[in-house]
Amino acid sequence: MQAYQYRFDKVMTVKQQEKNQTEIAFKDAQKSFEDIATKLYTLLKKKEDLIEYHEKKLLSGASINEMRHHTKFLESIERSIAETQQKVVLARSKMEWHKDKLLETSLEYRKYEKMKEKDYRSYMKEQDRLELIQLDELSSIAYYNKEIR
Repeated sequence: MQAYQYRFDKVMTVKQQEKNQTEIAFKDAQKSFEDIATKLYTLLKKKEDLIEYHEKKLLSGASINEMRHHTKFLESIERSIAETQQKVVLARSKMEWHKDKLLETSLEYRKYEKMKEKDYRSYMKEQDRLELIQLDELSSIAYYNKEIR
């Protein structure tokens, strides 16, 4: 009985490597998205805190310079928020692209796995058939030898 060797083993190895690389790229894109989204959250929280602080200062009385300073700082934060929101959108689309690519490579690899399983079952059936033929031949030889004696 010869050992089973799948004819597309090398292709499967390449597909497995592609799948692994795609997983790594997806995880990197996901991490990047999370980092940028966290930065956006921090900026939004900072803006909220600044507005709340500004309102308290207005109630307690603030100078024009303080109001101007707060307004400029608020505008700066809003610009940063707008830029970060664009980065979040780009990071999300990049992450989604990598997710789709990962799904595609995983499905492709799974097809080869299914083909290998099917090929192995076929191989085992053929081995069983050959074994039965061999057993039939041995029993015929044994019967023939028994008849001659």
